[in-house]
Amino acid sequence: MSLDREWNHLEFTRHEVPAAHRPLEEELSFYNAVKEGNLSIVEENCARQVFLQSEGMGMLSENSLQNIRYHFVVTAAMITRYCIDGGMEAEKAYCLSDFYIQKMDKGQSRDEIADLHRSMCFDFTRKMQRLQSHNVFSKHIVRCIDYIYSNMHSRITLKDLSVHLDLSECYLSKLFLEEVGISIHEYIREKKMEKAKNLLKYSDYCIADIANYLSYSSQSHFTQTFEKEVGLSPKKYRDKYYRKSWSRGVELP
Repeated sequence: MSLDREWNHLEFTRHEVPAAHRPLEEELSFYNAVKEGNLSIVEENCARQVFLQSEGMGMLSENSLQNIRYHFVVTAAMITRYCIDGGMEAEKAYCLSDFYIQKMDKGQSRDEIADLHRSMCFDFTRKMQRLQSHNVFSKHIVRCIDYIYSNMHSRITLKDLSVHLDLSECYLSKLFLEEVGISIHEYIREKKMEKAKNLLKYSDYCIADIANYLSYSSQSHFTQTFEKEVGLSPKKYRDKYYRKSWSRGVELP
């Protein structure tokens, strides 16, 4: 049977025995709540276990476990794009989505996947909540921040950014300081420290590897910078916080 014939047969069958989907407005309202950082609406939706309700859920697979896997991926894709539209760094959003989808792929039950779905929605929402508390940035600054996030493992210079944005170094520095409130150099250092803290908390990479990954000239330079910014050496920070909050889900930068 050709694809056209199969589709026409399915369309006729479903017309005879209709299976109503959830109203589009309801779905879009949920994605928009995540985008706006509206945690109360997201919590209410998860408390009602809407994700597990078969009524109104499209049948993407005849296997119930596989069906919910597919719906998880759809939700992750939609939330990712809504959050990017809301100002989240694109690479950060895609990385977070990939992380949760890969975790979901190992899930062995509907309840396990539903729990992960809740964690993913809360994680995206909280990140958007923090983002909403900051000013809305211009297109140039959004592209600048995207570049910094995508090249966190490299040594990022003002010249690199100015070439990428086709702006003069002087103008870019002034614009960034006006909109973000700190210099580009300070912003890059803050973001690298955030990444370092998460790697120390949630990974087993040695301190030398983390320093190398974040493109510090040496482990001692990384340690000195980390201790100055955080108030603890990388080793003491790891000893104190290693895998704390693990059960609540990884808080990626």
